[in-house]
Amino acid sequence: MSLDAEKFLGEGLTYDDILLVPAYSEVLPRDVNISSNFTRKIRLNTPIVSAAMDTVTEYSLAIAIAQEGGIGVLHKNMSIVQQAEHVRKVKRSESGMIQDPITLPENAIVADALNIMKEHKIGGIPVVSVSHELVGIVTNRDLRFEKNMSRPVKEVMTSENIITTKEGKDLQLAENILQQFKIEKLPVVDENNKLVGLITYK
Repeated sequence: MSLDAEKFLGEGLTYDDILLVPAYSEVLPRDVNISSNFTRKIRLNTPIVSAAMDTVTEYSLAIAIAQEGGIGVLHKNMSIVQQAEHVRKVKRSESGMIQDPITLPENAIVADALNIMKEHKIGGIPVVSVSHELVGIVTNRDLRFEKNMSRPVKEVMTSENIITTKEGKDLQLAENILQQFKIEKLPVVDENNKLVGLITYK
């Protein structure tokens, strides 16, 4: 079977073949649409795709690229369980907010908090009631000098004047709150003070 050369060969350009000369333009950056189709049903706001290589794309890069409008393809050089965990972490970080964040119940102890922080490499955990209402937040600063591993978390967590933001608020506003109050974790709650997400400063 012969191959159609025109299908594979044609004009090709690389970086050094094109030079953009700085000049005045009537087109504003915000008016430029660079969105592209990744598949027939998936459209990317930014046409950037990372390679499915174990030295390139794991959950952290996939999250970062997704937040910029692109997509990261996770590699398969790990077990199915690990792949599922990476996908879970990416999905939890949609739209710049961690959805369904890791939490602690009110009856948790210091040892529980430390184990979860170590396992998931995180520095703070929201504490919720049985009905999932936010009752506090415990950070590594609260636990840094704690010696009693059986001490209830509710005795060391921050429970008063917790800085939160409402569901649906702009991410830029959330970033301003993080900077204003010099905090690293911003719980997102609904109108009933139930935890719906967590925004972190990175």
